[in-house]
Amino acid sequence: MEQVIVIGGGAAGMMAAIWAARSGKNVTVYEKNEKLGKKLFITGKGRCNLTNACDVEDLFQSVVTNSKFLYSAFYTLTNEDTMKFFEELGLSIKVERGLRVFPASDKSSDVIRVLKNEMEKLRIQTIYHTEVREVLYESVDGSQDDQERVSGVLLKNGKKVKASSVIVATGGVSYPSTGSTGDGYQIAKEAGHKVMEVMPSLVPLEIKEDACKQMQGLSLKNVGLTLFAGKKKLYEDFGEMIFTHFGMSGPLVLSASPQVQNYRAKKKKKQEELIVELDLKPALSMEKLDARVLKDFSEEKNKFFKNSLEHLLPKKLIPIIIEWSGILPDKKVNEITREERQRLVYLLKHMRFTVIGTRGFAEAIITKGGVSVKEIDPSTMESKKKAGLYFVGEVLDLDALTGGFNLQIAWSTGYLAGISCL
Repeated sequence: MEQVIVIGGGAAGMMAAIWAARSGKNVTVYEKNEKLGKKLFITGKGRCNLTNACDVEDLFQSVVTNSKFLYSAFYTLTNEDTMKFFEELGLSIKVERGLRVFPASDKSSDVIRVLKNEMEKLRIQTIYHTEVREVLYESVDGSQDDQERVSGVLLKNGKKVKASSVIVATGGVSYPSTGSTGDGYQIAKEAGHKVMEVMPSLVPLEIKEDACKQMQGLSLKNVGLTLFAGKKKLYEDFGEMIFTHFGMSGPLVLSASPQVQNYRAKKKKKQEELIVELDLKPALSMEKLDARVLKDFSEEKNKFFKNSLEHLLPKKLIPIIIEWSGILPDKKVNEITREERQRLVYLLKHMRFTVIGTRGFAEAIITKGGVSVKEIDPSTMESKKKAGLYFVGEVLDLDALTGGFNLQIAWSTGYLAGISCL
């Protein structure tokens, strides 16, 4: 029976191990942590956004880097197949706003539990607290081009373990506290692979204005966000975000962050300021919002301006809106001019902040960059440099928006390697 070694027990590694074992291979997973799925445990704020229930074609639209490479992976194990897979393992799932798929329990631990149970059922050996130092190779008899193939691995403790295939599922370098420290990149380089520059992705944004710190902890739902470089619109969406002591975070902001990085990388101007514009009332046109404000003002004419916005805005947001509107706080609403009111309405629809940077790997959901996909067979995930060597998940130069798309990359690439390894 062929011996397959999987390096890393995260989402892609567990998926690869399960399907390699289901395909009749003897599988061993080496995990340097004390348990499986350490990063999976914290995804989706501990709820684990498994995948997205969109049309398969829409999966590609949500992949930021190298979407075409995933054609075979996404069509071999679709998002629908992924949902069926987990349901067959006994996991109840649900679909929420934005077609995001979660375990019905809202517990990522349940996702890890069903995967671990299946691994135990398939008699996959998992060895914890163990690091792989390097992958070993041997010459292929009769090879015309001196190609080498995998012969095993060398563990950090000096032990050599034989294998016919090795699947590298070590992740990137985001959330290094979970064990993602870039080990797979070194394995790739030693095998002759090119590793594209890595950077944190799906990260919070650092904002110039002190207003964010004043509103720290304020979460906004159903707001519009547009990212501008000058007059050019780089990103636009609708959803949730939160103000922090350094700027902004939340799903809307995280999804906008790759566009910040892409723009700066292309322009080679990493310090260039970009603008985030918030629409606090996207459901209302300027005219309807003006009518709403006018109605509120007319109902309590003698109120001071500073006390007139509690039905329109969250408490923490009101002092900033008052300050930015330029209307005197102690001015009575019946004294506010039409021009001042329209300025207020415009601000509510176009609240602008200056982006000065993105946060680092410690707060990044995923890693942008990694092993070049040009040197990987997209139909199997096997290296074109070394036979029997496979790369899956975040270690590859693949990244997508939030919404379950990055985990779908992990499941699909892990599945392909699992069924393909010899």
